[in-house]
Amino acid sequence: MKKVFFALTLLLYGNVYAQSTLSSATFKPVEVYHSEDLWIIQISENTFVHTSFLQTNDFGKVPCNGMIIRDSKEVVVFDTPTNNKSAEALIKYIKEKLQCKVKAIVPTHFHDDCLGGLASFHEHKIPSLGNFSTIELTKANKVISPQLGFKDSLKLKLGNTFTMVTFFGEGHTKDNVVGYFPKEKILFGGCLIKELEATKGYLGDANIGEWSNTVEKIKQAYSDVNIVIPGHGKIGGRDLLDYTIKLFKTQ
Repeated sequence: MKKVFFALTLLLYGNVYAQSTLSSATFKPVEVYHSEDLWIIQISENTFVHTSFLQTNDFGKVPCNGMIIRDSKEVVVFDTPTNNKSAEALIKYIKEKLQCKVKAIVPTHFHDDCLGGLASFHEHKIPSLGNFSTIELTKANKVISPQLGFKDSLKLKLGNTFTMVTFFGEGHTKDNVVGYFPKEKILFGGCLIKELEATKGYLGDANIGEWSNTVEKIKQAYSDVNIVIPGHGKIGGRDLLDYTIKLFKTQ
C-alpha cells in the first residue's frame, strides 16, 4: 500500500509540476480521465500523456508514461499502457470521448512498459509500428511484437500533419526510439529521457557509454522543442535532456 501511495503521490506532483512548467503557454494541462489503473492528462490542444502502472521487483509500483497526439480525428499513440486492461480503457477513451480513429501504436522499445498492452491494440485492428531492432528483441524475448518495422526513422502522417519516430542511438536499450510532434513541438523521449532528479533506473539492457551521446543528438535535432515527456515521472522542457546527458556523462 505504501508503494502504491508513493507512486500516486509522485504522479500527482508531476501534474502540478507540468502546470507550473507550462504556465507561459496558453493551454493549462488538465486531467481528463482517472481510474485506479490509468490516468490521462491533456497537456496541449492536441497532445495527451497516458500513465499506467507496472509492478517491479526493484522499484515497486512504477508509473509509466505514453503519449497520444491527434489531428483531424486521427490519433497516434506512443507506448501502450502496461497491460491489456488499461489498453482497452485507453482505446475506449480515444474512440468514445475524443471521437478519433487510432491510426497507429508505436512502442518505443521492447520492455513491458512500452508494449504490455499491445495485444489489445491488435484485437482492435490498430496497426503497430516498431524499430526493426524492437521486433528482433521482442521475438528473442518471446513477447508480443509490433506488426510493421522501420529502420532508423519514420515520418508518419496524422490527419493534416505528421509525427516523426527516430532512432538516434543506444541508451536505455539498443532499440529505443523517440517520437516528435512538430506541430506542437512536443517530444516523447520514453525511457531514454529521465525526469529531473531521477536516478539511472533499470540498466539491465542499457548502453551507458552511449546514452549521453544519443541524447545530445536528440537535443541538436529538436532545438525548438518546448515540452519533453519522459518514460517515467514529471514532464518538463529541454532541461530534461540536459539532466539526462549529465546523469550518464562518463567521468
